[in-house]
Amino acid sequence: MNRLKTMLFLATLTALLLFVGQALGGRGGLTIALMFAGVMNFVAYWWSDKIVLRMYGAQEIDEAQAPELFAVVRRLAQQAYIPMPRVYLIPQETPNAFATGRNPQNAAVAVTEGIMRLLDREELEGVLAHELSHVQNRDTLIMTVAATLAGALSHLANMAMWGAMFGGRDDDEGGNPLVGLLGILVAPLAATLIQMAISRSREFLADEHGAHISGNPLALASALRKIEAWSQRIPMTAGSPATAHLFIINPFSGGGLVRLFSTHPSTEERIARLQALSRQGVRRPR
Repeated sequence: MNRLKTMLFLATLTALLLFVGQALGGRGGLTIALMFAGVMNFVAYWWSDKIVLRMYGAQEIDEAQAPELFAVVRRLAQQAYIPMPRVYLIPQETPNAFATGRNPQNAAVAVTEGIMRLLDREELEGVLAHELSHVQNRDTLIMTVAATLAGALSHLANMAMWGAMFGGRDDDEGGNPLVGLLGILVAPLAATLIQMAISRSREFLADEHGAHISGNPLALASALRKIEAWSQRIPMTAGSPATAHLFIINPFSGGGLVRLFSTHPSTEERIARLQALSRQGVRRPR
């Protein structure tokens, strides 16, 4: 179901881009915006792992420095049928973790010092299995595609706004002024909402796959509960909300209407789904 949701969201985002793009910029404007957004996100796709790891001061560690952590990551990587990722430690007391990398062959998993102290071994396994599921499902690629489509819509809206301010363009290019005005106002917001919905669907999928990789959905549920509680007490002091989708719990989240733009589902709903998986009989792989 979460895979289907992702496909539907991406299809909706593509249709919105094509419809509004034709109205705002015609074929030429649509092509320029899509190329610009594509170049930006191509760069992000290939080098985002290095950028985000540096942003959080993550330090690569070896097996001699953290033998138990490496043993857990290696076993889970084997269960997920992916290569052993690089392992990083983030000097932050906020309990959290993320995975990055453009494909399983170039993946990295990072954990904070806080999460290493907070969670027991089974809970940490649940978190790492969730993160390796992101690697296995190539979520970096999926979110890059979503960001490219959403970015192209935002660029189109900006082009149309500045074009209107400085004389506009020839209507013979295929644009519809009324739809164009609506696009300037609504398209970027709609694109952002769809992009966030895609991110939330991938989190549900990573929870489900991670629970099957570790065989212990209740351990992941317990970890999520602890991480959210302690993240509110010890906020993240580095990084940017633009990277929030990478973490297992959004370290920059808010309540109220902000949840519409959240990269993650509510922790309560995630825990409820994991408890349902446990009742269905998910067991640790042998």
